[in-house]
Amino acid sequence: MTDARLRHGRASLTLSFFVQGVTFALLVTRIPVIQDRYGISDGQLPVFLAAVPILAGVGSVVTEKVVARVRPRVVLRWAQPVVMLALLGAGAGNVLWEAALALGVFGLSVGALDASMNMMGVSLQRAYGRSIMLGFHAAYSLGGIAGASMAWAGAHWDLSLLVSYLPAVVVLLPVAFVGSRWYADGASAEAEPGETQGKGAAASVSFRLLMPLCLVMSFAYIGDSTVSNWSAKYLQDVLGSSEQLSTVPYNVYMVTALLGRAVGDFGVRRFGAVAVVRGGSVLAAAGFAVVAVAGGAWTGMLGFTMLGLGLCVIVPQTFAAAGRMFPGASDTAVARLNVFNYVGFLVGSPLVGALGDAWSYRGAMLVPMVLVLATLVYAKSFGAESARYGGGHERPRTVDVG
Repeated sequence: MTDARLRHGRASLTLSFFVQGVTFALLVTRIPVIQDRYGISDGQLPVFLAAVPILAGVGSVVTEKVVARVRPRVVLRWAQPVVMLALLGAGAGNVLWEAALALGVFGLSVGALDASMNMMGVSLQRAYGRSIMLGFHAAYSLGGIAGASMAWAGAHWDLSLLVSYLPAVVVLLPVAFVGSRWYADGASAEAEPGETQGKGAAASVSFRLLMPLCLVMSFAYIGDSTVSNWSAKYLQDVLGSSEQLSTVPYNVYMVTALLGRAVGDFGVRRFGAVAVVRGGSVLAAAGFAVVAVAGGAWTGMLGFTMLGLGLCVIVPQTFAAAGRMFPGASDTAVARLNVFNYVGFLVGSPLVGALGDAWSYRGAMLVPMVLVLATLVYAKSFGAESARYGGGHERPRTVDVG
């Protein structure tokens, strides 16, 4: 594959990560409005919210099977428009079954999208021969900030869901679809679909070896969902902040995650993935500790800032580590690992809520702290080389593609 094709592939995949960040933020930040629009009761809402990540896990598993026949870029090219149209459908309907259908399609397609995006990111990183994975996730974080800002504008001007979603879909869907023409991965341009991830790929992925990374992925998303779902309530109810100030921690978290990911690849190249993941885990655990003992809102804000800088490196490096661990079956490994993204998302918010109600929200913050800190036990998995896990694979060639 030519250097120019790799550069174009990297740019187009970065765009897809950005678009997905916008799309996902537009959905999750308007959940209360969706609930009101469709008359979803408080009892029904957890079912709807749980269904999306469960179906996303199904979509990821299906993608593992599909990429044995077609390349991940084909899956991504068609999954991303479906995700955006499902978002539009969630804003356009009027009755409950329409919401269920739109969110169901969103869940299935977002699982396929997440899996295929990260498969391509891992493959491109292998072709580059150096860390670039954090840059893709930085684009996702930037998209999340943009999407949350659009959602804020829609709420500020009291726009309907359809009017809020339509501009983003009208602009970004065709841009992403045109950009998909330049998708590329690390496989040779002449290889047949499935050749690099042959029929024995699934068998060659040892779940025992992958399990440490699966646990780390779950722990990271338990931490992330704790911030996204509970930071505002914690600042307001526990630390006594104003309602306006309570909206700030998640924005700070997203901004610091963006900054950490923007420079994270340089850290991996300089110090190695193991050191970066260990540093991120310690910083994130310290952030939860600061939040748990904070005496006021501003100290709590410092804790959430530390969380953003610490957690942001873990998920991208977990995908990259799976690619290094199983270089001949990286698509299969990434698809299976991606399921634990949704496991963490499903577990995190209810876990903290239950502990907060039964014990205290300060005490509840110590649980994700301990889980994130447990990443240190598995940090050596991030330095896995192909020779250790199956051998016979050449190391990637480093190419000068900027």
